[in-house]
Amino acid sequence: MLLGIVAGAWAPRLAHPLELALTPILALLMCATFLAVPLAWLAPALRDGRFIGAILTLNFVVVPAVVWLLTRTDRGLLLAAYPVDTGIRVGVVLVLLAPCVDYVIAFTGLAGGARDRLLATAPLLLLVQAVLIPLYLPLMVGGDSFQIEAGPFIEALVVLLLIPLIVAAVVQATRRRSRLARGIDRAGTVGMVPLMMATLFTVVGAQSAKIGAEIMTVLIAVPTYVLFLIVMFPLGILIGKLFVLDVPGTRALTMSGATRNSLVVLPLALALPEPLQAAALVVVTQTLVELTGMLVYVRVVPRLIR
Repeated sequence: MLLGIVAGAWAPRLAHPLELALTPILALLMCATFLAVPLAWLAPALRDGRFIGAILTLNFVVVPAVVWLLTRTDRGLLLAAYPVDTGIRVGVVLVLLAPCVDYVIAFTGLAGGARDRLLATAPLLLLVQAVLIPLYLPLMVGGDSFQIEAGPFIEALVVLLLIPLIVAAVVQATRRRSRLARGIDRAGTVGMVPLMMATLFTVVGAQSAKIGAEIMTVLIAVPTYVLFLIVMFPLGILIGKLFVLDVPGTRALTMSGATRNSLVVLPLALALPEPLQAAALVVVTQTLVELTGMLVYVRVVPRLIR
């Protein structure tokens, strides 16, 4: 992350190539993540009704309530306390409403959570957020309605979930009789940490120059993102207890509630009209705050959820 900040600051021209490289690197990270999960576990995971109910409740009932409290109430909570640009509010609400479906699986594995169950629910999370965000966003922001395109969600479903999942399934099915499959499997195991490092470097390097140019704009949103990470930790544990989840399930649930889908909603923010151009900047900022928070989460979650 520090190298990404340096690269973005010293060589702003790297931002565009790094943006282009981000999706392939993230797809490789997802492939390595899926290779580490025996896909035979997915069928039982899909039948885990309590976990599915918990993750839907947390992300689509509890999180919208938290976002409302942080951005819209008259109690003076953060964004509600300041006459901020509408674009900033749109960006904050848009990114916080969308649960992550990609690198959260890798972080959950690092935290000792049930990444197989989280992987099994990823397509469902992506589809539900594509349906609900266009309904929630106008209610949260007020004013004009917003047209949310399905394209980025479909692209994420195919490139970041389906293709890596198919590759992992083929490798796992053929590795006993194929030297190539065994080589890919070993590469996935060895490459997990380097790919996570590459993802962090690429995300930060591609976006730090944009944030540096508009630092005063994006700083307004940072306290909201930090407080969101703090609040979602105990709420994840609470929902896990209400649904009587085991320790790995509660860890996975807590990680899911805290991580947001910034890499998928960024194209949506970029496509908003000119008066709302600040939305993309605050979505980018959320990525940097969240990645820093995840480095804390992967150490704290195993210690406090035991």
